[in-house]
Amino acid sequence: MSDRLVLKNMVFYGYHGAYAAEKEMGQKFEVDLEVYTDLRYGGDDPELAFNYIDAYTIIKDIVEEQEFLLPEVLAETIADEILSAYDLDKVVVRVRKPYVPIGGVMDYLEVEITRRP
Repeated sequence: MSDRLVLKNMVFYGYHGAYAAEKEMGQKFEVDLEVYTDLRYGGDDPELAFNYIDAYTIIKDIVEEQEFLLPEVLAETIADEILSAYDLDKVVVRVRKPYVPIGGVMDYLEVEITRRP
């Protein structure tokens, strides 16, 4: 059995991108995390439940303290760290970059990856 727990639209400030200005000025990044695991064993016991506070902190540290050229690598790093920290069936990570220097108008760039242990 696999249940789903979602942390939606976490917002962080990071210094990721291929251009010097992106690395110097930084920008907002939005992250969604979906974890798939059997949630019934956690019940009402915080020691047994998926610790989404710790998961948030792991993601925050990656986005705000590391630097990546591509959002794909940022998403992959988040997925790897979450999978190594928890016993999960599957993880889905979405990273949105609202400001993309493409010379045109768009809402955002979004990368979505799905990984299993």
